[in-house]
Amino acid sequence: MSQKTFRLPDLGEGLTESEIVTWRVAEGDAVTVNQVLADVETAKAVVEVSSPFAGVVAALHGAEGETLEVGAPLVTFTLEGAEPDVGGPAEADGRVPTLVGYGAAPDTGKPGRRARRGSAAPATSAAPAGEPARGQAPSTSEAPAGAGRPQPEAAEPVRADAAPEAVRGAASGERPRCTPPVRLYARRAGVDLEQVTGTGVGGVITRADVEAFLAGGGQPAAAATPPQSGAESGSTGGVRTLGGRPRTEAVPVKGVRKATAAAMVQSAFTAPHVTEFLQVDVTETMELLAELKASREFRDVKLTPMTLAAKACLVAMERTPDVNARWDEAAGAIVQQNFVNLGFAAATPRGLMVPNVKDAQAMSLAELADAIRDLTGLAREGKLSPADLAGGTFTLTNVGVFGVDAGTPIINPGEGAIIAIGQVRRMPWEHRGEIALRDVMTLSLSFDHRFVDGEQGSRFLADVGALLRRPGLTLTMV
Repeated sequence: MSQKTFRLPDLGEGLTESEIVTWRVAEGDAVTVNQVLADVETAKAVVEVSSPFAGVVAALHGAEGETLEVGAPLVTFTLEGAEPDVGGPAEADGRVPTLVGYGAAPDTGKPGRRARRGSAAPATSAAPAGEPARGQAPSTSEAPAGAGRPQPEAAEPVRADAAPEAVRGAASGERPRCTPPVRLYARRAGVDLEQVTGTGVGGVITRADVEAFLAGGGQPAAAATPPQSGAESGSTGGVRTLGGRPRTEAVPVKGVRKATAAAMVQSAFTAPHVTEFLQVDVTETMELLAELKASREFRDVKLTPMTLAAKACLVAMERTPDVNARWDEAAGAIVQQNFVNLGFAAATPRGLMVPNVKDAQAMSLAELADAIRDLTGLAREGKLSPADLAGGTFTLTNVGVFGVDAGTPIINPGEGAIIAIGQVRRMPWEHRGEIALRDVMTLSLSFDHRFVDGEQGSRFLADVGALLRRPGLTLTMV
């Protein structure tokens, strides 16, 4: 019998951590290959992680609600007989394919990295005589005085009580190792990472290490925080607070909320946004919606103003496909996309999600309505797959469902435009030369001005408005 530790795999989405939502097994359980071990939440979706081994669960690493870094131990198994082949030969960098993406690379100390500017190239770790150690990082404990000493084939993970210089690689002159989110958290907290001991895989500094440093008396680099007033420290002094809750509460930013925040900042400060507004008399569209709901063909189809607005956008793109393109910075090109993966914003308990309907341009109205309904249900249940959230080309957001007229939506990263539809309001409107009560909606279109000019954006918005004002115009545009 032997023991084998399964590490949290790279889910193939460029993410560095996942939160354990639910354990599906317990210590002592016998599991088979491909049996689901846990549900974990990445920044994009809740994903099932399956077992690459058949054996008995010896230990679970992490509690529900805890966030683990990719490569951290997830489950330790007790195996009988020879160790199973879980994915064929190892890759060139030593990683072994797992059931989901790739497992962490063998723990050889530190991942390879380029030398920092202005510093000498770090020495490489030990290798067979006459052969350079390609792709390997400098040994974190190597120093000139220790040159020539034999090195182990695979270094043991650095323990929390190891010497700080062993964790931080002070001898090599490199900065402390951690993920970008942890580095940002430390900077905002005013913590000097040189003073923090890393307990993650290979000595990587985790968020928990920074929090432990602060809790253990470590002081931020900034000036000490002034004493809180009685009201801020928990004493309300008889003043009523919202919902009777404490005056302040810290809500961890993680999962979908964390990814949404990063995406919005990236989009807002990368793509030059232009937003245009158009008020439209949608009385005829609302009448059409009522007729369709009463018809036998659409009796079991969930039709809403957003469904008809989405169809209008797809028809308008036939005349102005520029809003469905994307900007390729690396290639220095505008990529024209002759298909539409129509995204729509869905508010869920986990935060805002934007699943997209693949090849929406080829769907009938009923098929489009069913696809939106199905994806909305999966979003609310937290069962969207990464594929459901990736590859969008154009997004529609319905702010009208909250009773809002208009807004300035932020473009989903990687796309060229987003349209927001406001609430349908009954209001006085000029109709056939007279003032009458009509159903009016406001459309808000934001587009990337690097490749969508005002002409294209305005033409597209005008076409969508015309289709919602007089749905019969669809016959003239297709």
